[in-house]
Amino acid sequence: MAAVVGLNTTTTLQTNGSGTTPNGQANSESRPKKKLLLNAFDMNGIGHTSHGQWRNPVDRTKTKNRLDYWINLAKLLDSGRFNALFLADNFGSHDVYGGTHAPAIRAGSQWPLYDPFVIISAMAAVTENLAFGITSCTTFEPPYLLAKRFSTLDHVTNGRIAWNIVTSWSDNAARAVGLEKLPDKDTRYEMADEYLELMYKLWEGSWADDAVVQDEEIPIYSDPDKVRKIEHHGKFFNCVSAHQVDPSPQRTPVLFQAGMSPAGIAFAAKHAECIFVGGPTPEYVGAKIKATRQLAKEFGRQPSDLKFFLGMTPVLGATDEEARQKLASHLQYHDPEGSLAQNSGIGGFDLSKFPLDEEFPTDPDHSLLKGLDHRVVVQLTTKPRGYENSKWTPREFSKKLAIGGASVSVVGSSRTVADEMERWVNEADVDGFNLGHVVVPQAWEDVIEYLLPELERRGLFDGPSVGHGATVRENVYGTPGNAKLRTGHPGRKWAFDVYPDGHGKVVGREKVYESVPEAEAELEPRPEVKGPTEA
Repeated sequence: MAAVVGLNTTTTLQTNGSGTTPNGQANSESRPKKKLLLNAFDMNGIGHTSHGQWRNPVDRTKTKNRLDYWINLAKLLDSGRFNALFLADNFGSHDVYGGTHAPAIRAGSQWPLYDPFVIISAMAAVTENLAFGITSCTTFEPPYLLAKRFSTLDHVTNGRIAWNIVTSWSDNAARAVGLEKLPDKDTRYEMADEYLELMYKLWEGSWADDAVVQDEEIPIYSDPDKVRKIEHHGKFFNCVSAHQVDPSPQRTPVLFQAGMSPAGIAFAAKHAECIFVGGPTPEYVGAKIKATRQLAKEFGRQPSDLKFFLGMTPVLGATDEEARQKLASHLQYHDPEGSLAQNSGIGGFDLSKFPLDEEFPTDPDHSLLKGLDHRVVVQLTTKPRGYENSKWTPREFSKKLAIGGASVSVVGSSRTVADEMERWVNEADVDGFNLGHVVVPQAWEDVIEYLLPELERRGLFDGPSVGHGATVRENVYGTPGNAKLRTGHPGRKWAFDVYPDGHGKVVGREKVYESVPEAEAELEPRPEVKGPTEA
């Protein structure tokens, strides 16, 4: 029997007789099969999620500081028709476990960690269709600088760039960049909301589509009447300048985001095009997806414009038994301290307070769980499938984390893994998967060899939907020739033809406003960044 391991428990899906699940999602018989979007999930450094594997002779993590690793990986994923390579990132070290960063540094727990931006051009040069998602934080970097970097990459990759928007979770990271402490979560999302507004102004509103003239006889390169200086004076950010880069193929890169707190859901519903999700069961995740889609509608967006990606780490073999043997071989190199150090850092709680071989408390109100994020409480108090009749202790938790961190993990043949993927699609309404790894690049070699043919056989996968020369957005939505933000997205309101012009007037609206502040007040009754309560 195949092993399905993860922070998910067995779910029996019941329908209500109308072709839908209790969550209101169409069941697998009444809903057309989705063409899945598949990303490879990696990080430019040691110890991404499966700690200790740098010692595994099969693993190539130690070569991530050389371009050859990234060039070869990009070629592999492009040939396998993955949609994108998604690169995680963070700042600072994991110093919560035991109150020191020593365990993380000793284990190579996301340490050392290199910059993800600098490797993109090399990978883009050797690929045709593979997109690249890059993580960058709205709390630490000036918007103007980041806007320039993303626009440049969007140009040189011909529109194959996406931005994973994060607000950070680490006080250590805040101190590393000169802040006294990390702002609270609600403040970070309020900052991020304004950050995105400024980015839209730069990307969408600073240059007209036809501003670049390149007339050698006049001569004129760009028409200054069609390049607008942005004047933004907000609560958190100020910027007075035209965007330094002419319009790139997508203008705004495809926007990814992860966050299932109320503030995170609200931010995603307003801004995100692709959303990373995770949780203990399809029912739990499905409720979050439904709530986010509904809130997107309240923001004036089409719910179907939001695409949801579940984090999943498959360990594949020709048979279930071969996959189990492969996992057993990998687990010889697992570093429990590295896993617990990373999870403590990300969750903001010290797992060393829990005795290694004693069960986690099951009462969410237990004193050791007080003040923890709801997601963390669920993670610690919910036994994964396979642990129903055994102890769920920090030691066992670290073994679970050895298989792709906190993502859903599946060990088995292509059929076993494809069955589990279909279950999440049908029960939670996910649109794609962020496929993690235990060892690299073997994890994705196995996906290409074993899993993709099975998904194709089931009609669930055929690679990027538009294909050669298409942008990320065209492939995500299956809209050849339409690389710009979708109708209803808040970034559209800042387009050059509707945003206040250089004389302080708004064009392209029924009403002309005589001053920028009045225009912004009436054109953008920005909803407070709040979301539905936690399920």
